[in-house]
Amino acid sequence: MADDSLPPLPRWVVAVLAAVTVLLVPWTIYLTVTLPSRHVTAHYDVAWVGFDVALIGAFAATAWAAVRRARLLVPLAAATGTMLLCDAWFDVVTSKGAGEVGEAIAEAIVGELPLAALCAFIVLQEGRFLRTLARVRRRPG
Repeated sequence: MADDSLPPLPRWVVAVLAAVTVLLVPWTIYLTVTLPSRHVTAHYDVAWVGFDVALIGAFAATAWAAVRRARLLVPLAAATGTMLLCDAWFDVVTSKGAGEVGEAIAEAIVGELPLAALCAFIVLQEGRFLRTLARVRRRPG
């Protein structure tokens, strides 16, 4: 449900969230086909693909909440940002060899960390509005 008392986010924020949602679909399909079934533990591919599917859902839900100006925007953006930080962390620490580590660090710097910062921006900006709204609604009269 849209909360019309909150100002809309800039269109570019919604566009970025929607674009990432769409771009993660072919990336996840690529991972499904190319990840080995065993890296150090069995089902390594299932773990990463499953996480990316959840990340797609988080981006989609955050984009939906941004478009609708729904109260769920703050917690969804917080969850998505947290998942991005986890993704960056596990990509780096589970990488093997200098090439994989370098690629994981580059992906973190170019993709995951800036997107996590965007989610933090949403949380901080929208959080101010939600706190103000809650104070106004608690006042008598």
